[in-house]
Amino acid sequence: MRKIRIGQIGLGHNHGEGKMQAVRHFPEVFDIVGIADPDEAWLQKRGGLEVYRGLPVMSVEALLSGEKPDAVLVESDVWKLVPTAQRCIDAGVHVHMDKPAGEDIEAYARVLADAKAKGLTFQLGYMYRYNSAVKRCLEAVRQGELGEIFAINAEMSTQHSPAYREWLTHFQGGSMYIFGCHLIDLAMLILGTPDRVLPFVKSSGFGGVCAPDNCFAVLDYPKATAKITTASVEVNGWGRRQFVVCGSKGTIEIKPMERPTTMTLSTVDMIENAYHDCKQLVQVPETGNDNRYDEMMLDFAAMVRGEKQNPFTYDHELAVQKTVLQACGFTI
Repeated sequence: MRKIRIGQIGLGHNHGEGKMQAVRHFPEVFDIVGIADPDEAWLQKRGGLEVYRGLPVMSVEALLSGEKPDAVLVESDVWKLVPTAQRCIDAGVHVHMDKPAGEDIEAYARVLADAKAKGLTFQLGYMYRYNSAVKRCLEAVRQGELGEIFAINAEMSTQHSPAYREWLTHFQGGSMYIFGCHLIDLAMLILGTPDRVLPFVKSSGFGGVCAPDNCFAVLDYPKATAKITTASVEVNGWGRRQFVVCGSKGTIEIKPMERPTTMTLSTVDMIENAYHDCKQLVQVPETGNDNRYDEMMLDFAAMVRGEKQNPFTYDHELAVQKTVLQACGFTI
């Protein structure tokens, strides 16, 4: 099996280190050609991390010219993701791009259109697509185990530092933009594109930081709603991260979503008393911090080699980002 030649552009994204770690877990699959970041500050700050040790450091131009890699991990500062991905698509290489996919929807649409026209894989960094409990939930929905879905309740919150909350001011939607995108993606895999989106972008003002750090959105469907909550000021927000899907035949609750992952299933035949808590624990494999992105990167490799088709279409990716921006208060 020919190895996939891969590089990384950008060290500024907080998930970049984890993606490179995953790639380095599989030396039989990937041949890493090097890393690049035009921002010298990021090379100074993160270039010396253990995961990048021994890798060639080069310019973006050098990485994308000559004997080009087959694929690139785009892990730049969030606001540089889409233009960086466009450079890679223009160079004819497959792209894994971290999220979210930019506040300029036209620029992102062009990236997707160009990737599709060239037959290039374009994978987004939505790691919960590969979460074992989420996959079990999506399969239950597809198989009709939960019946007709009428509600989704999804929360992805954390108690962040004031410095991180200050960083959120880069984005109109703040925490909804950075974290809500994961949940909106999952909700749309189940319910599709909503009829309308109702955004509530709030700032707690805690500690004198006026960032959009307390956000809520409702995705409205003809017979269902998806409620999306993101806050960067929630005590034990990590422990309350959850994805709950309610249908006419049953309910699945994933809470916490990872480290540890706890999943329960309730079905109509379990319920003897509507005022009792009736559910069963569903055993799912735990994904550790060190292998959070392993399955995603192996999936990316299979797509690049042409062994499988990307299950997340270009159209889905565009629709998700449009909905994310609407949840952040943009008019699309």
